[in-house]
Amino acid sequence: MHNPMLRKIRWAQQSLRRLGLLEKVPGERGVWRSTKESRGDLTPAPPRAILLGFSTKLGLALWGDCKDVFSQITEPVHCVITSPPYPIAKGRAYGAVSEVEYVDFICHALEPVVRRLAAGACVALNLTNDVFLKGTPLRSMFKERLVLAVHSRLGLNKLEEACWVDSTKAPGPIAWASKERFLLHTGYEPILIFTNSDKPLFANNQRVLLPHSAQHLKLIAKGGEARTGSYGDGANRIRPGAFSRPTAGKIPTNVLSFPHRCRSQDEVRKFVNREGLPNHGATFPLALAKFLVEYLSEAGQLVVDPFSGWFTTALAAELTGRRWIGCEKMLQYIEGARRRFFDCDGYLEDYLLAA
Repeated sequence: MHNPMLRKIRWAQQSLRRLGLLEKVPGERGVWRSTKESRGDLTPAPPRAILLGFSTKLGLALWGDCKDVFSQITEPVHCVITSPPYPIAKGRAYGAVSEVEYVDFICHALEPVVRRLAAGACVALNLTNDVFLKGTPLRSMFKERLVLAVHSRLGLNKLEEACWVDSTKAPGPIAWASKERFLLHTGYEPILIFTNSDKPLFANNQRVLLPHSAQHLKLIAKGGEARTGSYGDGANRIRPGAFSRPTAGKIPTNVLSFPHRCRSQDEVRKFVNREGLPNHGATFPLALAKFLVEYLSEAGQLVVDPFSGWFTTALAAELTGRRWIGCEKMLQYIEGARRRFFDCDGYLEDYLLAA
């Protein structure tokens, strides 16, 4: 075996096998899976090893650290959509990143991806609002520091800041809204969108138009406005005939309302519970991922996610005809995520962790 990368993969496989974390699939040559004993735990990818989890005609699911994966990718990336770990006080099962380390953590993770961005590409980061200065109701300014660092260190500019409103979100923060009454309940999470260009951009709101309201359709049908008006000291004016031209739909606002739970997630949860695999504690709704994929990329372009989790961005790309690469550091999340791709064209798991 003369290929250095294949040697690394083989070394990683044998190391995990000695630890009792991997086993060969009986009757399958070169196909590996996590052992039954390790399935309730999370197995991080070995340093500098990149292993194939599963694939479809449009994409690859890779087990590895995002810095290692995207350092090896040479193809232009047209869109990055990801929900990275949050800098919360109580970390998830997959680990925690402190607020102090967070800006460096995100910039280091994005750096190899940004080097591969095609001109006009976008990077969308779903973050949290609920990070507080210890023992106080004062919100951390990590988000503001991150925006400045992404600009100064990675050379990206801020294109948009959308608010993801989750109507099913549990009330909180309990300590500062329900007990001490200082804050309002958090109702949204920010989605920061950056780009490496001013124009042209791949982002296009015409791909995510909403249906016109019945009232607006009636207005178009009768030839638009019949009145004249001036509002806001003349900043906004209405003239006869305004809004008479038929259009394909209504441009969405940057307030995006999507419930957190969805059928696709429920199917994965049933699958992982049946297989004895761990649940993912921080998932992302498929409908929101599809909206962002369609808004920020064109059909056939390459969409990537450095923190794939259950590969929601990848599935959104698959369903909308985009190519995709997703990487995830924890093996068991990849094993659970594959359930979402069983019916996709060209789905293969025969090469699960194969050398």
